[in-house]
Amino acid sequence: MQLESHFLRLRPRESHELRIESSILQITPAATLRWSRDVEDNSVAIATFKTPARQLAIESEIIIQQYNEAPLDFLVADYAMNYPFAYTPEDWIVLAPYTNFAEHTVRNELAEWLAPIWKPGDLFQTYSLLKNLSTYIHRTLSYQLREEPGVQTVTETLSYGTGSCRDFAHLFIEAARHFGFASRFVSGYLHAPPSAVNFGATHAWAEVYLPGAGWKGFDPTIGEIVGTDHIVVAVSRLPESVPPISGSFVGLPGASLDVGVWVSEL
Repeated sequence: MQLESHFLRLRPRESHELRIESSILQITPAATLRWSRDVEDNSVAIATFKTPARQLAIESEIIIQQYNEAPLDFLVADYAMNYPFAYTPEDWIVLAPYTNFAEHTVRNELAEWLAPIWKPGDLFQTYSLLKNLSTYIHRTLSYQLREEPGVQTVTETLSYGTGSCRDFAHLFIEAARHFGFASRFVSGYLHAPPSAVNFGATHAWAEVYLPGAGWKGFDPTIGEIVGTDHIVVAVSRLPESVPPISGSFVGLPGASLDVGVWVSEL
């Protein structure tokens, strides 16, 4: 088969909370790599191939230093401490795309589903409302590992009562946007023992922009705020925009795919 260009989003996002100590990326057959930053400032390696191959193998080994040891150590701006609030006009210019629904027909459905945790007129501490939303998804829906590509719609997740981590992240994002929060999808890695939630695969969660604190992560799959066990690789307004690896090939049909992710403490 002839391999077309592949786009790799495997390198964690460095920040004051995370530092990459070493990174090794091995690709077979040999590829030419060109590194770039996409519109969300994610690190993307573009691999191009000259040699036909029967198999493509990509192995990324990264050692990081994690500094986000106190995820609750943040201060929300005074005007945003309680919900509802409005973003400042300056922030709104940048954040507006992250408040737009990916599914424009779910407003009424979300309002009904969210009624047990918030009704118009209720006054909540902003962080508490978002934490309650994450916990609500975790407690009322059942996690199910899904190998199928794509993300379930909000309607599908609520009607099935089940979903994968990416489905729960998408539901959280649409619910947060229903409340008026700027929210985005996160693809990354989770440090946890193998389980039904962590099955040797990438993980997904959501981030919400809180004035004064910045983008803060919430993981509805486990119902917790994001901390040292979460490693952000890529963020996006839409879930389908940041697959870990995307690409194509020209050849006979019938190819199979195997994926493994292992996160260990050194």
